[in-house]
Amino acid sequence: MILSLSAVLFGLLLLVWSADRFIEGAAVSAARLGVPTLVVGMLVVGFGTSAPEMLVSAMASLAGSPALALGNAYGSNIVNTSLIVGLTAVLSPIAVHSRLVRRELPLLLAVTVLSGVLVWDRTLARWECLLLLAGFVGMLAWTIFYAGHSEDDALREEIESEVSAHQMPLPRALFRLVSGLLLLVVASRLLVWGAVEVAGALGVSDLIVGLTIVAIGTSLPELAASIVAVRRNEHDLALGNVVGSNLFNLLAVVGIAGAIAPLRGIEAEVVGRDFATVLGLTVLLAVLCLPFRGEWRVGRLSGVFLVGLYVAYTTVLVRDALV
Repeated sequence: MILSLSAVLFGLLLLVWSADRFIEGAAVSAARLGVPTLVVGMLVVGFGTSAPEMLVSAMASLAGSPALALGNAYGSNIVNTSLIVGLTAVLSPIAVHSRLVRRELPLLLAVTVLSGVLVWDRTLARWECLLLLAGFVGMLAWTIFYAGHSEDDALREEIESEVSAHQMPLPRALFRLVSGLLLLVVASRLLVWGAVEVAGALGVSDLIVGLTIVAIGTSLPELAASIVAVRRNEHDLALGNVVGSNLFNLLAVVGIAGAIAPLRGIEAEVVGRDFATVLGLTVLLAVLCLPFRGEWRVGRLSGVFLVGLYVAYTTVLVRDALV
């Protein structure tokens, strides 16, 4: 048990450190190679912050724990939308000016509904997960198209400022990119092994562990990125990071995990409790971001409310685990 807990703790710490190294290396490398700024922000950084979820879920499926993979994806969205947006808004109200972020919110709602339709029968067949991956490819294509046809989006200036703050030679950036990715793989494998062992020792399901410990751990890069962005007054980057990560989770993370090992016999709680929470929080985020007095923003009171919802959800999880 001590060894398993140590593996989880060390895996989480290594995951956060390697993700930060990977994101920085990827963003600078892409910028140095002439990739458009918006593509760097929405795809390169999006891939980086979602890499922990992707690798952990893939490793979980390969290890024969698809429930852990699904719990990680849904749990990460719940953490992102409630805890991360909430804490960020409490620190500083999030004002949204980017048209890209505003357009991605309805897309996130549509993808969330699609995910619910697919999981409603408590199975995710391989073809359904391939459909999610096809949607992911479509989202990438749309983002690249938008990036190439938008010169004045507010998000562009924030990303340019962020990239310029981490200047380094291309060889060093590529080294950070590759080494960060390799360490992410090691950290993910270690975390999955430890989480499965802890779940077995405590007598709780892989799903609960995925929704809590693993979800929080894999969402730490998003938390760090959003808090740093909002403290630098880069509000669009803070919210865009969360919205983009949620899209990656529902399309790529679930899609990759299910393509490796189809999910059958999904627990009823996943639909009635966990997916319902994901959908409810996504709708709430869209409502909170609606223009108020002409401005799109998530205020401090809304942030406190979102954090409170996360505490309530976690309380329900603990109660269900103890029953």
